Amino acid sequence: MPSSEDFKETVKQQADIVRIIGDYIKLKKAGASNYSGLCPFHSEKTPSFSVHATKQFYYCFGCHEKGDVFKFVQKVENITFPEAVRLVAQKLGIPLPKATYSSPAEAHDAKLRAQLIDVQERAAVFFQECLKRPEGARAREYLLDRGLGQEMIATFRIGYAPDSGFLLRDRLAGEFSEEVLRASGLFSWKQEDGLRAPGSGLPQDGNQQSAISNQQEQILRSARNDNAEVESGSPKPESRSPKPEARMYSKFRNRVMFPIANDAGKIIAFTGRTLATDEKSGPKYLNSPETGIYSKGRVLFNLDHAKEAIRKLDYAILVEGQMDCISVYAAGFHNVIASSGTAFTELQAKLLGRFSKNAVVNFDPDTAGAKATERTLGLLVEEEFQIKVLTLEQGFDPDLYIRRKGKDAYGEALRGSQKYFDYLIDRARSHFPVRSAEGKKQAVNHLLPHIQRVPSRIVRDELAQEIAQKLGIDSAVLRQELRHVAAERSAATVKAPALAQATDAERILVRALASARQMQPGVHLSARDGARDVIKEEEFDPARQARYVLQNEALHNGLATESLIEALLNAGAEIADVMDVRCSDDERRMLASILLKDDEEELTAERLEGAVRALRRIHLRRRQEQVQRELKKPGVGDDKDRMRELLLEVERVSRALRDPSLAEEGLRISLGNQKSA
Repeated sequence: MPSSEDFKETVKQQADIVRIIGDYIKLKKAGASNYSGLCPFHSEKTPSFSVHATKQFYYCFGCHEKGDVFKFVQKVENITFPEAVRLVAQKLGIPLPKATYSSPAEAHDAKLRAQLIDVQERAAVFFQECLKRPEGARAREYLLDRGLGQEMIATFRIGYAPDSGFLLRDRLAGEFSEEVLRASGLFSWKQEDGLRAPGSGLPQDGNQQSAISNQQEQILRSARNDNAEVESGSPKPESRSPKPEARMYSKFRNRVMFPIANDAGKIIAFTGRTLATDEKSGPKYLNSPETGIYSKGRVLFNLDHAKEAIRKLDYAILVEGQMDCISVYAAGFHNVIASSGTAFTELQAKLLGRFSKNAVVNFDPDTAGAKATERTLGLLVEEEFQIKVLTLEQGFDPDLYIRRKGKDAYGEALRGSQKYFDYLIDRARSHFPVRSAEGKKQAVNHLLPHIQRVPSRIVRDELAQEIAQKLGIDSAVLRQELRHVAAERSAATVKAPALAQATDAERILVRALASARQMQPGVHLSARDGARDVIKEEEFDPARQARYVLQNEALHNGLATESLIEALLNAGAEIADVMDVRCSDDERRMLASILLKDDEEELTAERLEGAVRALRRIHLRRRQEQVQRELKKPGVGDDKDRMRELLLEVERVSRALRDPSLAEEGLRISLGNQKSA
């Protein structure tokens, strides 16, 4: 059995970081080995997120996030490091060893998450089975009425939750602990005092209460019999887990069940559509509560099926409900997604942005739908999406429109989608009397918050001009006011500090130091320059040679890269990833820019020695200028010994600059004289 460290290295060697990260965000080739895209960890307009295919690391010049393929998956999936290693291994089809964790708490959390995913999968299978049974007849009739055939039912794994509150519980009780069942979001339970748990949805009907009491009595009787068997010496089968307490019962009852999956296709929650019509049936749509694996504001329904089509077509169709989404998908528009039981959120916008920055929003055209559309549009605008709005006829949602008019009609409506601001201007014109000055003012005030969400000042200015034209605003004063307000944004922008420029020689030294797999401070070599006089059989080690020269000659002193090189020299063995070296954000950004540069030639002994000679010349020139300034100081000419010493040093430095072979000795003498002075 390989160790966890060996397994991690095996996976890392086989993982193509560009392909793995490309599953989450859209990457474009930006050089021989470089790829760039919009950072998934912060909002940005211009891509600042870089991935290097050869060096197998990523870095964001905007928010400074960096790391390898495991660090990326860990952060974007919000999981532990061991889970990230295993997830990457699964993507590559590498057999998984037994998991190891850094602490009992981490192991417990990871195990619970795995079991929560497993219990959702088992529940989905149970609901699918129930849909095929006689008690699922009403659910099958409902799905048929909605135009869903067996293919779509199977694709979306739609099922039926029976009216009984205990069948699912009894099905899962032998496989999962009560802790897992309670944490799954699939069950409710009574409190000890006999009151309902908040939001439990416990039936209030007397017959149902009596049935529950009978069930409880049966389970208690069974438990007493089990105890009697144990006391009499008959062992209880180990394979049978204790049944959960009788007060636990299914949250979803008599509902058509729509599984909710994450973008990797793992079922993490459910939406249940009631088939009952009485007032005690609860809400029409009941969603799983948030759990350790499900956060409704982070999930997009159908993204697991739609993501490849979204990438290929470079746009997504965004609808409100799951039935709308399934109907549009069944009609052949596979790039459709829906928000999952919540209003569209910023996190969902970021998630969608990994696959495309173009979207067509198709929400219901009623008042509530229009307001939801505007909120969604605002979030998408702030995330730099190019947006269109599809408005169907009054009274039609996407599902009904396709069933009544057909998929071709929906496709035609899709092609006629309005641009974002055309939609908003039309709404402003319909709500305010733009023929009057007061109406124009109201329309402008309505549109201004939407304009101010646009990150680009140039685009905001163009929109202001367009709005003034379409609203018929002839007043130069009002037009100027509109442009003035549109030019300002409520959120302040922070400019990134400019990076110091590094010379080619400095870049080579930084690359050499960063090439070390393990960086240990205080290593002093016996060889004069760390390369030429080492044992001939030893391979050229650029990090070893660079470290020796820099530690002995301090060639980095006074350079733009001084503090970065010092950080690399002082990095200890605990720094396994060079991007984790202790330095400032600006220095780390400089390090990333050097390592991500594609046109750099291979590090050879000749190139490194050339860089060393170049830095020696820089130091010699600086020393030459320093000595010449000393010679010009008042009173130096009166001290003949000092004058002779300075003139000799000028001669030595000048001779070293003319003859590269003397540069090292000249620099050593010059540094010694500088210290003595």
